[in-house]
Amino acid sequence: MTTIENEQLRVRIRPQGAELTSIYHKATGIEHLWQADPMVWPWHAPNLFPIVGGLKDDQLHVNGQSYSMKRHGFARQSVFEETESSDTHAILSLRANDETLAVYPYTFEFQLIYELTGASLSVTYRVVNEGEEPLYFSVGAHPAFNVPFKPGEAYTDYVVAFEQDEPLVTHQLSGAGLFSGETRPVPTTNGQLALTEHLFDQDALVFKNITSRRVAIRRKDGDQSVTVAFPDFPHLGIWAKPGASFVCIEPWLGYADAAGAPRPIEQKEAIQHVGAGGVFTATFTITID
Repeated sequence: MTTIENEQLRVRIRPQGAELTSIYHKATGIEHLWQADPMVWPWHAPNLFPIVGGLKDDQLHVNGQSYSMKRHGFARQSVFEETESSDTHAILSLRANDETLAVYPYTFEFQLIYELTGASLSVTYRVVNEGEEPLYFSVGAHPAFNVPFKPGEAYTDYVVAFEQDEPLVTHQLSGAGLFSGETRPVPTTNGQLALTEHLFDQDALVFKNITSRRVAIRRKDGDQSVTVAFPDFPHLGIWAKPGASFVCIEPWLGYADAAGAPRPIEQKEAIQHVGAGGVFTATFTITID
């Protein structure tokens, strides 16, 4: 387990998946990250790589070959190596190996860079192409934040507040986790999405090419909040298991397949790529106010 901390926050990261397991606010004594109750949802904040969402028939198609890969990819199940750390900074790394090459035929290094500054934690994804051909991938975050923040409060006391008061349309997912081609509007009031027990009955809310680059979870009548800023991520998922006391704020670069004929990886919607020897980075920030 890796621990970084300053006067305001203490953050813990486990080797499996380089996954955050705790964001503890010292002044209030509040643990803001979901504690992975295995009877509800056994994750804290999985990192999604080299795909986001599901694949048609769980098959990834690369250079005319098919590879078996489950939803959200293999990084969250892989053991990362801590390659650098200080009191407030840590880097964890996953490099291509026999297991990854069997399902994803690219030579890469995938790094998670965590950095504390005041009450903010920055998380940077760094993808290094160590091969001799373009590397195609998707990457995304899936942190789950405890809601409500304090005992005696209710889930329905909280909202997700968007940076922009914009019309929101979710792209709906099938039971298999693929885009169905259908959309529906998501009603907000003054840029605020009310949290209700049935909000996620039809799976995640998926916003493609959203204008907002910052959202906050907060009480309707309070000033404490958890804000996620994602300037490098044009797509956003918001999800919770119905009835659970958390909300996931998920900045994405990529998303699930659509129902229908599968596409080769380079033709997947919202796919990313980096050339031979190149480096890709994207950062989001979690701030506790």
